Amino acid sequence: MTRAILLGMAVVGAWWAVVTHAAEPLLWVKQGRPSPQAEDIEDALREAERHGLRADAYLSGLTSTELQRVHGSRADAELLNRYDTDLSGRVSRFVAHLRYGRVNASAAGFDLPATKERTDIPTVVRRLANSRSIEAEIDSIEPRAVPYRLLKEALARYRQLAKDQVYSALPAPSARSAELGDEYSGAMRLRQQLLLLGDLPATTGASTSSATLDAPVVDGLKRFQSRHGLSPDGVLGKQTLTALNVPLRQRARQIELSMERWRWLSELPRPEIVINIPQFMLYALPRPGRPGEQLLEIPVIVGQTKQRTPIFTASIEEVIFNPYWDVPVSIVRDELLPKIREDVKYLERHHFEIVRGGNEVQQPTPEAIAALAAGKFRLRQRPGADNALGPVKFVLPNPYSIRLHGTPEPDLFALSQRAFSHGCIRISDPAALAEYVLVNAPGTWDADAVETALCGTAPRRIKLKTPVRVIVFYATAAATVSRGVMFAPDLYGHDARLEKLLASAPAS
Repeated sequence: MTRAILLGMAVVGAWWAVVTHAAEPLLWVKQGRPSPQAEDIEDALREAERHGLRADAYLSGLTSTELQRVHGSRADAELLNRYDTDLSGRVSRFVAHLRYGRVNASAAGFDLPATKERTDIPTVVRRLANSRSIEAEIDSIEPRAVPYRLLKEALARYRQLAKDQVYSALPAPSARSAELGDEYSGAMRLRQQLLLLGDLPATTGASTSSATLDAPVVDGLKRFQSRHGLSPDGVLGKQTLTALNVPLRQRARQIELSMERWRWLSELPRPEIVINIPQFMLYALPRPGRPGEQLLEIPVIVGQTKQRTPIFTASIEEVIFNPYWDVPVSIVRDELLPKIREDVKYLERHHFEIVRGGNEVQQPTPEAIAALAAGKFRLRQRPGADNALGPVKFVLPNPYSIRLHGTPEPDLFALSQRAFSHGCIRISDPAALAEYVLVNAPGTWDADAVETALCGTAPRRIKLKTPVRVIVFYATAAATVSRGVMFAPDLYGHDARLEKLLASAPAS
């Protein structure tokens, strides 16, 4: 154990000694023995895995003999004082981990804003020491977000499934894949697995002995594929088989990592929009004061693995229909200039124009192209069917120059893996998102008004009364009420990075 960690533990102990010095009686000791609250919190610490944490991070610094004396009412005042300080330190650590996570978000590659007000942990510990319901008090500390709560429920289920798992890895089909009506040697085990995971309802009446992939099993396979970021075609191919054979303890670990990240958001304002990168999905959340509003799920395209979309928070301030695309300098330099130099007519074919200053369009002369290459002029694409931003751009100021917009290539959304952009986020249904965002804009913006704006040809800018909060997030396990728990591959390796940070983080 490093000197810094030992010093930190000593500081925690001294701090709690000061905090509890004036208390009469001690926080966790009543009438010479641990209080009922102490017994309950000890149980909660031993069951920390229920919250996606590690029970061994909250072990007592007292010896087993000393603990037996404390719980057997054979401890003197000095030992009771040490027990009280020890338990207070362990509980404070548990509360901090439960509320904020075990590692720092920035170390894990998440650019999240610092919060001005943070939970007063000593006050929470005192409240726990006097609570009539430790369970209710702990529940109030955890993140309130619905996705976190659903993940916690899923964790308990997947932990139990991993513990009781009776099936082994499924065999590969005799051909490259198996589909409806095909014989498959692992059909019975596949059926059992889909039943256990909840993708095949027990009431379907599916045969338990058939060696073929019947309709109920194929439907269950489609549900499994949909939850695991695969094309829901009902075909048992290589990717689907790989996903089916991932050990359930690994799925449980994905849930734990996602819960850790949700804790980083505990003190942040609730976002209206969450974009989950590895899921390739945008979620527009139901807003308070709008009864009946449903969760809006919109597929998106994100950055390639070599041009990653960063994790950050920002706010949509404006919506622009039929926008110009101001081409980033890197794309001009690396991709477009060679094409323009080879054939200057490339500009007109793709509706590009060289611009000087604000809006002064230049003729594509050799001099103008040289100025473009030197960064003195810029390149933009006119509004239209082939505009790279599609019909709508959502103005989202951020230090990464990440844009949120439509796309002229809707066919790409038919693919299950959608990491194609230079980092910007392309939306499959910009009209639906525009209607959601423009609720707080001047005027009436229903579906018809949005459609009318989309049919225009010139740019139209609408400023929002109140910016719409957005978080670009990363979780390989996610959950919604309608679809349950969903899993995705670790697209950018952030799960692996977080695993290393958690492994090296000192328990104290």
